[in-house]
Amino acid sequence: MNDLSLQTVPGAALRTPTDLGANATTDIAAALTGVLADMFALYLKTKNFHWHMFGPHFRDYHLLLDDQGDQIFATTDALAERVRKVGGTTLRSIGHIGRLQRLLDNDADYVTPQDMLAELADDNRSLTGYLRAAHEVCETHNDVASTSLIEVWIDEAERRSWFLYEMTRPAR
Repeated sequence: MNDLSLQTVPGAALRTPTDLGANATTDIAAALTGVLADMFALYLKTKNFHWHMFGPHFRDYHLLLDDQGDQIFATTDALAERVRKVGGTTLRSIGHIGRLQRLLDNDADYVTPQDMLAELADDNRSLTGYLRAAHEVCETHNDVASTSLIEVWIDEAERRSWFLYEMTRPAR
């Protein structure tokens, strides 16, 4: 396909050339875009709980969730750009995120600090599973760059889960 033929196919101008092949592009873009939607959902929930934290451990929890939110948000651009690098297109709106996200929102007016931490720990564990599934898709298509990035994000999600879990355990 030459540059002129790209101009005649709607949307083709957004397809970055890649050696991965059309099936790989479709599969990888879908897997990574799903993870991206979950990252945005987890980011907003983490910030929601950060903004609505209260109680005797307010400062520690507030700062922890701020750090975790920053870490989660930092993945979003790399994820979206990876989708574009492999020839796909990615999220376009909040509505698009809502249609793809697998992590549930929490719009409750009141959530206890312990419930906030426990819910975020569960969400990060779920995200780890979604990342592992995306890693498998990328590995199947020999997309080593995506698998390498995903491995780092798995480690980060596991660390967030661990910290959140430990903060919910009773002191002895």
